[in-house]
Amino acid sequence: MTGEAGLRAAVRAWIADDPDAADRAELRALLDRADAGAELRDRFAGRLRFGTAGLRGTVAAGPNRMNRAVVRAATAAVASWLLESGPGATGPGVGVVVGCDARHRSADFADEVARVLAGAGIAVHLLPRPCPTPLLAFAVRQLGTAAGVMITASHNPAADNGYKLYLSDGAQVIPPADAEIENRIASLGPLAQVPVAEAGSPLIIRHGDEVAQAYLDAVAGPEARRPAGPPLHVVYTPMHGVARDLMLRAVRQAGFASPHVVAAQAEPDPDFPTVAFPNPEEPGALDLALADARRLGAELVLASDPDGDRLAVAVPEPAAGPEGTAGPEGAAGGVGGWRVLTGDQLGALLGASLLERTALQPAPQARVVASTIVSSTLLAKIAAAAGAGYAETLTGFKWIARASDGRPGTRFVFGYEEALGYEVGDVVRDKDGIGAALAMLWLATSAKAAGRCVLEVYDALETAHGVHLTSQLTLRTAEPTRIMSRLRADPPAEFGGEPLTGVLDLADGTDGPGIGGPALPAADVLIFRLAGARVVLRPSGTEPKIKCYLEITEPLAGRSLTAARQAAAQRLGPLRSALDAVLAQA
Repeated sequence: MTGEAGLRAAVRAWIADDPDAADRAELRALLDRADAGAELRDRFAGRLRFGTAGLRGTVAAGPNRMNRAVVRAATAAVASWLLESGPGATGPGVGVVVGCDARHRSADFADEVARVLAGAGIAVHLLPRPCPTPLLAFAVRQLGTAAGVMITASHNPAADNGYKLYLSDGAQVIPPADAEIENRIASLGPLAQVPVAEAGSPLIIRHGDEVAQAYLDAVAGPEARRPAGPPLHVVYTPMHGVARDLMLRAVRQAGFASPHVVAAQAEPDPDFPTVAFPNPEEPGALDLALADARRLGAELVLASDPDGDRLAVAVPEPAAGPEGTAGPEGAAGGVGGWRVLTGDQLGALLGASLLERTALQPAPQARVVASTIVSSTLLAKIAAAAGAGYAETLTGFKWIARASDGRPGTRFVFGYEEALGYEVGDVVRDKDGIGAALAMLWLATSAKAAGRCVLEVYDALETAHGVHLTSQLTLRTAEPTRIMSRLRADPPAEFGGEPLTGVLDLADGTDGPGIGGPALPAADVLIFRLAGARVVLRPSGTEPKIKCYLEITEPLAGRSLTAARQAAAQRLGPLRSALDAVLAQA
């Protein structure tokens, strides 16, 4: 049975198996609407795939949406995998820790996860809700559980929610576990046959504040304590998310002055009413925080994303600073006397600061810092100058967090990716916007005590290691796989008159040591190298588009920092145009 009749039959079959009365009613209402055919086809075009770290999609009824039925199926598959193939999930001191943010239906989905796990005989540790994602990642190792599940869609639009899975090492799920769980979801029988415990099951343990305090003791410990110097005047926004309370406690415990919190964005609100898109990378997302900073004469702006795992930073631009201060246009966002640092700039600043702070620790050569194949290469040069190890990983913190795994005798100091994700030490084996904020407060306080601003600290890094100008370009396409295959088969010989010096295809991974570290797993990534430049292409894991990352490097070579930055900026425009043309022809 195909066509309209087949679609309606599939909808009725889903309704019969859906455990949620409201979702069943929603689908019945769509069946009764004459104009709902396109909507139903989209909802039943497939099933949300258990991909990068888990599930993510629009909250609504149907297999291609986030809802109780989809959460039940995923959790049943996770439970089955843990019991049969994973590290084990039953017995004393093990189980699964579950947390959620404040998005629409997050609490309901977290309860569903807990009841399905308990129904499978697995102990569940429920964190107080809502909570930031870094707390859940920390809790996996703190509580010694076999896994962790966080209900969150991070910085996605308000209509979305998601399901993120962590393994027993406190890091996000990686292959082959994700594919094995996806296969179990696909082969799952009727949802009515999935055992579901009562909410009051003795297997469901509800935790108080003890996990959060353990996290604070670790992230705001002696190494994070405020350095000597005058206090900073800071503005902070949680962007309607769930990080505020834990962030403020961490700041106080580390000895820093409490920041001014943007009032209109202080409380969790799943509709994110003051921002068009709740992602601190998006233009306009920091407008309210910057307005407060200008009004109050602040020295630093910190912004969390809705689940608290990312951090954005803005700093004032000196009215008249040293030559080259603040970088060229395009290097970061200048907004009304303030500069929003790029993820690469902040990654270099924090990495250099943490390497300097750990230089006197035993075996400094054992330190490892990490970034990804799409991030700036500046951190690698900073690490080399500091006598520390460097690892370059595939995109995603499931790889960054494991950058020093399998390298005996090393210790992880810092990792980042350009999308505002930072991991300070190994307290949390994932990006942690709270730990990163403390590191940024330390850096800015130390700079102020030395009579410098943050932008001058960054200027010093580029003076020492050369200008590193990064940019991104996105091609929206329904055929990302075809375009990547075409570029593999017939790569360009040049970009804008600049010949390629090499092409690295990660389709089969790397056999020996990877780029700056261990061998890399297979990935749909192409890296085009030019003299003093690099272009990295990869399809998005969640949207129909190809993401392109450009980097131009310019050594000073006797020039001023301003001149080197101008030279990099002059090369960027033609390189972007050439890349546009190559993609249009592919």
